Amino acid sequence: MPLSNRFRFSLIAAASALALSACTTVGPDFKTPDAPTGPAAQGYAMAGDAAAPGVRLDPDARTAGPWWQAFGSPELDQTVRLALADSPSVAEARATLERYQAETRAARGEQLPQVEGTAGAQRERINTQAFGFTGFPSPTISLYSVGATVSYDLDLFGGARRRTEEAQARAERAARQADAAYLSLSGNVALQAMKVAGLRAQIAAVQAVIADDRQTVEMVRRAHAAGGEARSATTGAQAQLAEDEALLPPLQRQLDQARHQLALLAGKSPAEWSPPDFDMAALTGPAEIPVSLPSTLVRRRPDILAAEAELHAATAAVGVAVANQYPDIKLSANLTQSAIKPENLFDYSSSGWNLLSGVTAPIFSGGTLKAERKAAEAEARASLARYQQTVLRAFVQVSDALAALATDRQAIEALTRSGAAAQANVADAESAYRLGGGAMIQVVDARRQLSRARRALAEAQGQRFADMVELYAATAADWRTPQPADAPSSSR
Repeated sequence: MPLSNRFRFSLIAAASALALSACTTVGPDFKTPDAPTGPAAQGYAMAGDAAAPGVRLDPDARTAGPWWQAFGSPELDQTVRLALADSPSVAEARATLERYQAETRAARGEQLPQVEGTAGAQRERINTQAFGFTGFPSPTISLYSVGATVSYDLDLFGGARRRTEEAQARAERAARQADAAYLSLSGNVALQAMKVAGLRAQIAAVQAVIADDRQTVEMVRRAHAAGGEARSATTGAQAQLAEDEALLPPLQRQLDQARHQLALLAGKSPAEWSPPDFDMAALTGPAEIPVSLPSTLVRRRPDILAAEAELHAATAAVGVAVANQYPDIKLSANLTQSAIKPENLFDYSSSGWNLLSGVTAPIFSGGTLKAERKAAEAEARASLARYQQTVLRAFVQVSDALAALATDRQAIEALTRSGAAAQANVADAESAYRLGGGAMIQVVDARRQLSRARRALAEAQGQRFADMVELYAATAADWRTPQPADAPSSSR
């Protein structure tokens, strides 16, 4: 049989062995965890929790566009887009995903036949004395060679296939973690924006109270100058003014920190970028927030999907450990052309070839392979527990956000009534003081109550917007519309 036909026959035989060997893959097959059923699939509220206003449970909840656009703030939309494009945390997530995708391609490539080419040139002096030829000169020759080697692992029990499956699952986990990075970043940007708006509203409320305090001080000063009020009354009014003025520096410090955090989230230094001045009055809360059911949330939330992919990888790793306990067969073929003259290198007489097959089987490993299998099985159980914990944590976060929104409405309604009553009390106290029927201490106390009520109302309104953001993030609302072109993509 000619050499080329023999070599072709050998490759056909190896391919046939491959087809026969592809039938066995040891180890457990991954199964997607079941979605919640029964009461756990119907909602998030604990018995006794108040209903959150403006929230609608929907089996397939979707928002119209990116979720943060529901707040009607072009400044917020611009800031989130900037962060998604420039944040180092997103860049890290993209690079990590690319790494695992490359590792998956590498693992898949190892399942294919490996072909290597060789070429060499050497100068050699043959020692004739070593072969028993005495009296003969030892010639010096040049030796040229080219060749190729083909090797293939039959993967009889699917160890390589399980390794590829594991690599694919880890790439899927990285993709879901990238999704989580995008969702977390958009949520954190919106939270800081709401904090900025809330702090600016509190500062405005305190400044309004300070302006009223100054009017009171001036009123008392005029009364004292006219002889109708003692100096102590002036001191009390000035003390109240100073107390309210002392509220501004801590609020301003918190505002500066929130603005600096926004710059960090946007991937900028505070010196090169200033965030917009978010205004509470310009924010419009959505009339209704669609919230997916728990059975749908486990198929949408990125951190749950990442935990599921991690469980898949751990399950595949068990198959790798099991396959390592079984025999393995590798085939290889070598073809080499060697000649002492370059012009004869490709002559048939200069060719040489061989076909090799080898079997390796574990006989004694000191219990290592068995222990590695046990370790992989334990890691799979741990991954399942982490997945279950991730699901529970997600449900609790949604429950917390819903409960917070319910109490936010109650707090805002109560503080609105309190503020109106405090304003009326101030007007009555000032009127009584002007008419001589009241004391300055009553005016000061009324001002103090009004200051607290105004600031508390602004804080509660800001907290309501922040809790809306928390709910959108906890339910994995859509963020993909403004996604950068080079960002990782994944399907719902």
